Amino acid sequence: MKIYAAVILMIFGFIHLIQAQDELNLKNALVIAQQDEQSDRFSLEVAILQLLNDYGVKTKASLNVLKQGGTADVLLNDSLQSNLKGEGIDTYMLISVRGYDKRFRPSDKINTLEEEIEAGHLFPLYRESATSVTFTITFYRDGKPVHYELIKTGTVGSKDAVIKKLMKKMERSLRKDWLAN
Repeated sequence: MKIYAAVILMIFGFIHLIQAQDELNLKNALVIAQQDEQSDRFSLEVAILQLLNDYGVKTKASLNVLKQGGTADVLLNDSLQSNLKGEGIDTYMLISVRGYDKRFRPSDKINTLEEEIEAGHLFPLYRESATSVTFTITFYRDGKPVHYELIKTGTVGSKDAVIKKLMKKMERSLRKDWLAN
């Protein structure tokens, strides 16, 4: 009986996710890369900004909002969020490395923006022993998730290769699911 209840709850969760994905209609985004090294954050945010700008999405990098050496917790500040809304940014795009092999599975529970920023998930973009790199990309509006996606890069050999493969797969998702159809 417990198994049936769990299956039913998972089905409702996936239905909710599918419905939320239809509502993304990405027009703007504050890009927040959760990386261990500042240079990795910069590289990842710049690559994503270029991709989104190529498709007419208004963007801003979190590194342009945070003070040098500041933590991402500042992004939860109400006055900062109001300033961003005034600039036309109401969607937050959080990207994190979640695993380095092909067995990584998506989470059943999608956390709020506050929970994710506080959790950190500060893994490097590339690891010598990695067979692939799995990223989670979560979009938030009003602190609540509106779209969640896993992107696996496949075989990688360097940081640049990771970013290149990620951008290629991210572009497919952008055209298919993120923009208005």
